[in-house]
Amino acid sequence: MRSRNQENKAAVWDYWQKLNHVPNDQVADVIHFAVHDDVDWNGSAPIDQVRGVDALITDVWEPLLRSFPDLKRTPDIFMGGIEEGGSRYASDDGTEWVSGCGHLTGTFVEDWLGIPASGKKTHMYFGQFYVMRDGKIANSYVMFDILSVMRQAGYEVLPPSPGADGGKVPPPAAGDGILLTEQDPLEGHKSIQLVDAMGSGLERYVRERDGGDMSRMEQWQYWTPDMKWYGYSGIGRCYTLEEFADFHQRPWLHGFGDRGLSSNPDAGRVMGFVGEGSYGCGGIWDVVFSHHHGTYAGIPATGKLLTIRDFDWWKRGPNDLLIENWVPIDLIDLTRQMGVDLMERLAVLVEERKGKNWW
Repeated sequence: MRSRNQENKAAVWDYWQKLNHVPNDQVADVIHFAVHDDVDWNGSAPIDQVRGVDALITDVWEPLLRSFPDLKRTPDIFMGGIEEGGSRYASDDGTEWVSGCGHLTGTFVEDWLGIPASGKKTHMYFGQFYVMRDGKIANSYVMFDILSVMRQAGYEVLPPSPGADGGKVPPPAAGDGILLTEQDPLEGHKSIQLVDAMGSGLERYVRERDGGDMSRMEQWQYWTPDMKWYGYSGIGRCYTLEEFADFHQRPWLHGFGDRGLSSNPDAGRVMGFVGEGSYGCGGIWDVVFSHHHGTYAGIPATGKLLTIRDFDWWKRGPNDLLIENWVPIDLIDLTRQMGVDLMERLAVLVEERKGKNWW
């Protein structure tokens, strides 16, 4: 299985490198070589699901390359693994995963998803999970920080992020996130077991009982005090465990905060909970997670039952505590379930600025 994991990572790494270096008129050939014809591709809102490699090319890649013709991918973390039940979140069905996160960078020359082109170099953070079958990509789940692209073009559709925002999301401080070589399986097991323990701590919170008191989660047992938590636009980045509690956990629990609602096997997909070396990763896609209990991102409580798209990459430090966490969350999808269409908000802002020197 370790050799198959290495083969899968090599295939995806080769795919990413070719996409970075071939002329745009050859991108379709590269995609056809690496991706199954019947691929099930799932992207962050408003793109959502695309089925089949030809639709992936015409509906996703061609518009993206028209808007960013010099687009290049710079991964910060790259890893893989085969689900064998090593995590309590993982299945034991042998699903073969490759995942990574980093930046897509290009000059924004043509409108994309209704976002007006800025003509400027633009950085868009991405997070991606692939399911591999026979050495090719069978399923893909990807999140783009589309809100960051809006902001870099001069448009804000949410209140200011509680955490730090703007600029590029930092890579691992140790610069060791690209795992092209085989890793010690014991180290990978330790990483995902630490993630499991941390997740068990989160689940000790009971909204009706605890309210704003987060002490029962005992997160100090799992994170270093100076941990770094890197959220997407709308949430922002936290640079200590205290900031993580104040800028993300407390607003999140106020807005949502249910536990134990994700057990429905027919709702969404739990994906890729694997450890490799000092890194762990995992994600959920369209999984039921909470009712909308309180105001979040300026949106009053609706009481609706919500699903979420949420990815994580964790770094375990030498003291066997978590030191870094990269967390793409699809807020455009989440807020539309709360009755607010952020793409519509953008369209209103764009229309209001037409013909005005708004700056």
